[in-house]
Amino acid sequence: MAVSANLIKELREQTCCGVMDCRKALEEAGGDLEKAKKILHKRGLEIAEKKSGRVVSQGRIEAYIHLGCKIGVLLEVNCESDFVAKNEDFTKFTKDVAMQIAAACPKYIKREEVPEEALAKIEKREDFFKAHCLLEQPFIRDPNITIKDYLTSLVAKIGENIVIRRFSRFQVGVE
Repeated sequence: MAVSANLIKELREQTCCGVMDCRKALEEAGGDLEKAKKILHKRGLEIAEKKSGRVVSQGRIEAYIHLGCKIGVLLEVNCESDFVAKNEDFTKFTKDVAMQIAAACPKYIKREEVPEEALAKIEKREDFFKAHCLLEQPFIRDPNITIKDYLTSLVAKIGENIVIRRFSRFQVGVE
């Protein structure tokens, strides 16, 4: 099936995927934009899974100070190459995640980091993970996706393993 350039452009703007990937997904989906998005999302997850074992020794430290200077965040995000660490999309991601940490106040990066003693007292674990684990939180700029979804889409787009290594959140008057 031939897919129009306008449809490819629209899908590319919505997903930030490459032109050829968008064209292939639209052809596979028979021109259905929503099906094509799902195909691209599935491919992105597969790509991210393949790259997850790669060594990440480069990256960026992002600093974010919220308006009024009462909340600050230091964040380390690692990638495979210095080239990607300077990439505009990678830089935007680190800024967005630092702002997410300032706004949503997570305590852990992923659910595997939560100590068993803390979980023993919790009845609704999924709600706890969504509230306290950065990767599980809805993204403040687009609540339809999580930080993990945002990270996965970036890995698929850039083609390198990316890891949120650590963060510290500071708030005046709070220990």
